[in-house]
Formats: sequence, structure tokens, C-alpha cells
Amino acid sequence: MLKISEWEEGMVLGLITRDILQENINLYAEASRDFNPIHIDQDFARQTPLGGTIAHGMLIMAYVSHLMTMTFGRVWLTGGRLDIRFKSPARPGDTVTVSGKVRQIERNGSRVVIKCEVLCQNQKGESIVSGEAVLKTEEP
Repeated sequence: MLKISEWEEGMVLGLITRDILQENINLYAEASRDFNPIHIDQDFARQTPLGGTIAHGMLIMAYVSHLMTMTFGRVWLTGGRLDIRFKSPARPGDTVTVSGKVRQIERNGSRVVIKCEVLCQNQKGESIVSGEAVLKTEEP
């Protein structure tokens, strides 16, 4: 893991890939207490315009946060925030890839703000989530 002082604009954050499984969606429903039938009831969801169950948006956001934690460690957990837009749903059977890159770094004395573009895409290259991750910290 790089130190904050080693990051530069344009650097790539890395990649994580996750398979979307109905079992994981169901587990997330249990953990979050969000039992909306669009997520867990396949018969109900097939009758909707979405045509089947979809993953919770917050589950996909957790994957973005996981990438940021892998990249910046505790600094992300204490000084990070996400500003994202949901583009399309993630469905069971999808493979989601989360990526990002540093768009801007602002340094003011010891205070550092790192702004990153983040993107989640499915196996077809379709955007599921896009937006910005902002990290605020102090350099030692």
C-alpha cells in the first residue's frame, strides 16, 4: 500500500471483481434487514419491469468501498466518502468489476484531499455505478 505522499494524479487504484450470486443478495438482505421482494423473491421480481431479482445498491457500494479500503487502508475508513450514481442494476449471474483512478490531489499544508473516479461495470462493460470517492486526511 502506497503512502498518501506517494499518490499522484492519474494513478490507477486497482481492480476487484465480484460475482453476483442470489445467495449473497439474500445474505445481504438478512444483514441489512432490507427484504424488498425485488431483491429476494424471484417469482415476484420476474413479474416486474426489471424481469428478475437485482442486487441491493448498497451491496454494490460496499464493493466500491472495499476497493478504496484495499487502496488506502484505515485512512479511507476514517476520512472517505462516496458520491455515486446508480446507472443500472446488478443481477444474479453478473460479474461486477470495480475500478478507479486518482483524478485530483489537493495539498494544503499537511491536509490532503484525494478525489478519485470510481466505476462498476458488469461483464458486458455496462456501467452499473459511477461517481467519485473523496479521501480527506493529514500527512504526517
